[in-house]
Amino acid sequence: MRHGSGGRVAAIRFRAAGGFLLVAHLLLVGWITLRPLDVPWVSAANLRPLAGIKADLALGGLQAARRIGEALLLLAPLGVLLPLAGGRLVVSPWGSLVRTVAAGALLSLGIELLQTGVPGQVVDIDSLLLNTLGVALAHVAVVPAARARLRRHGDPRRVTALLREEAPQGATPTIPRVGIAP
Repeated sequence: MRHGSGGRVAAIRFRAAGGFLLVAHLLLVGWITLRPLDVPWVSAANLRPLAGIKADLALGGLQAARRIGEALLLLAPLGVLLPLAGGRLVVSPWGSLVRTVAAGALLSLGIELLQTGVPGQVVDIDSLLLNTLGVALAHVAVVPAARARLRRHGDPRRVTALLREEAPQGATPTIPRVGIAP
């Protein structure tokens, strides 16, 4: 085994585990949110931000906490699984947060749009907001601390291997005989 190749193997294993768990979670979310429901009536779509949350709060504390908690937790694992599938150990915390939250918001938007064609499912803008907030909270709560711990307790060769793996590939080759078109 070459010097530093153990770090690459560990990075590949983290990425593979993250990718597998990400796909498994997305399949579960798809099954929960996109299966047809057999209901006698369907409420209208909620396109006003925070209207559904206000209605949930009017139901009482326990019922509101359950409904809002479900929406927060549905996509929250993406806040950890997306960076894990990326496998990068040394990265800007803000950049990682923005990328993860944007991906979570786009996935939530896609789910809401797909729900328009599923019987018994209704579009709710508050679900989009709460799903995205759940992704952000999970990311902030877990990812920076986990990355710092892995960097602190990890083998310096592994960190170097992870950094080297993300290095640029060099300059783009050019052909000197080909001129620029007029």
